[in-house]
Amino acid sequence: MLEVGTKAPEFTLPDQNGDLHSLADYRGQKVVLYFYPKDMTSGCTSQACSFADLYPQFREAGAVVLGVSKDTVASHKRFEEKHGLPFTLLSDPELQVIEAYDVLVESVTKTGKTTRKLVRSTYLIDEEGVIARAFGKVKAKDNARQMLDELV
Repeated sequence: MLEVGTKAPEFTLPDQNGDLHSLADYRGQKVVLYFYPKDMTSGCTSQACSFADLYPQFREAGAVVLGVSKDTVASHKRFEEKHGLPFTLLSDPELQVIEAYDVLVESVTKTGKTTRKLVRSTYLIDEEGVIARAFGKVKAKDNARQMLDELV
């Protein structure tokens, strides 16, 4: 995880519609940047739907919500449509942003093979682009409420 107080790494990624989003686009707003492993899985669906349920409160608190995974733009679009997600999902198949935000860990499988896995993590980035809070290994169903509580 990146340290609180450090400048959040800049990025530009496509969303579920193929439109590009940069962190700089959100200067002047708080950004809840959450990283999740995979569209349509139970934990990730629970997490996304929790953010969707609380999205009006995030907007009232002056924050935007951005979800990031290595899934494709097309996968994100299906995920958004199936669950009515009102926020932006960013596609990072090359793992550039996922690596920049230090949310990959090495893991050894039962067969002894070493792989890298995304750790469900969330950052709160302030209006100036500085990491205000950082949470690793978050619980999918509790993450949205946890982040909203950080904003109020």
